[in-house]
Amino acid sequence: MNNDTIISNTALFVKQKLENAEGGHDWWHIYRVWKNAKNIALSENVDHLIVELGALLHDIADSKFNNGDEFIGPKIAKEFLKAEKLDDAKIEHVVKIIENISFKGGKEIQKFRSHELDVIQDADRLDAIGAIGIARTFNYGGFKNREIYNPEIPPNLNMTKKEYKNSSAPTINHFYEKLLLLKDRMNTSTGKKMAEERHKFMEEYLTQFYKEWEGGFDSAQPPS
Repeated sequence: MNNDTIISNTALFVKQKLENAEGGHDWWHIYRVWKNAKNIALSENVDHLIVELGALLHDIADSKFNNGDEFIGPKIAKEFLKAEKLDDAKIEHVVKIIENISFKGGKEIQKFRSHELDVIQDADRLDAIGAIGIARTFNYGGFKNREIYNPEIPPNLNMTKKEYKNSSAPTINHFYEKLLLLKDRMNTSTGKKMAEERHKFMEEYLTQFYKEWEGGFDSAQPPS
């Protein structure tokens, strides 16, 4: 089976699998990460098949929607790629990417590195910031019935992995606990350049948010 066929089959599989997924982690999230990854890969010395498969399968079963199970996604991806008769070494690489791509609160030490993972991780992080990132963040906050903002609940910048996964803090806190941290955690030069514009947009959004929170005046203060 040639690479184009495997990629096409994988895209179809993921689209069907995520048909009823939450709006911030649905097929269109995968689609954007896939496109971002392909664009970033043009400037990197990588295996493009691994990049595309890893991007397409990176959120095939997000642990957030599977009772915290971090093994189900890699398991589904591995079974699918075996059925597609991809060679074992490439399957293992894709599985390692899925296991290690997540932010996980930013305190976890990444146990696996590859140039392909760097590209996909940047592509995924780009979809978590900027205009799309803001939309996804509030969509997920609404999905979890979280407050938009509560000035009496400050962000927690020192959460453990468990605390991060179980957090029910207001959505605005997530900007400080994750989104605003991502610009400085990009891996590739292209990813870093793309992140700059999106990061700036988030800062401008937050400035306007706090202004409107206080009825249009500049007296509101961002979380410290």
